[in-house]
Amino acid sequence: MRVLLLGGTAEARALAALLHPRVEVISSLAGRVPDPALPAGAVRVGGFGGVAGLREWLVDNGITAVVDATHPFAAGITANATTACAGLSLPHLVLHRPPWDAGGALQVSSDGEAADVVADKGFSRIFLTTGRSGVAAFRDSPSWFLIRVVTAPDAASLPRDHELVLSRGPYRYDDERALMRRHGIEVVVTKNSGGAMTRAKLQAAQSLGIDVVMIDRPALPAAVRTVGTVDEAAAWVLSRGSGEA
Repeated sequence: MRVLLLGGTAEARALAALLHPRVEVISSLAGRVPDPALPAGAVRVGGFGGVAGLREWLVDNGITAVVDATHPFAAGITANATTACAGLSLPHLVLHRPPWDAGGALQVSSDGEAADVVADKGFSRIFLTTGRSGVAAFRDSPSWFLIRVVTAPDAASLPRDHELVLSRGPYRYDDERALMRRHGIEVVVTKNSGGAMTRAKLQAAQSLGIDVVMIDRPALPAAVRTVGTVDEAAAWVLSRGSGEA
């Protein structure tokens, strides 16, 4: 059995650690983050070249199953993997961490809609945690931004008034609460990433009465098989190896 694990997340690293060395796992990282945390087992870095390139790579490398444990907003690779695996009749699973309960958050469908809400509500001090790709939507805003990202965005995409924090979770509730109070934050803008690593910002915002604008996840491809936990994904992989359906 040879499994391609599309990774880059904490769940992907945990799954690789559970399976290795019982199962031959090749973890694939997109390569967008410098000095990434590496999983157990073999690792490849970089894109595949779309559906055709991925299909060719799967065949050339004798892959017998694919687990997609990428970020919930990595819609492109999820769509490509679904199409490639369907074309090869290859077993395919998506490890899709449960979303956060939006609670009283203002729910929007895109970075652009989030920027419009921030402007319409007149927020002047914003904690922006949507990742480097989401910053450009706020470029022309006159507000002040605390921007937390793993990798610095292009300078041309940054709003005029901002403070940039390069950081990687997990984050603690007390630290998040102190950070928001220190900077006088009025609203937190985030993607509905789910998981425990960055949930503390939502808890801190709620305790301080700070508004939250939350960007909804993209829809998964139709009919894709999903699980919500690392243990469930590991059980699925091991069942394939034992010949179970």
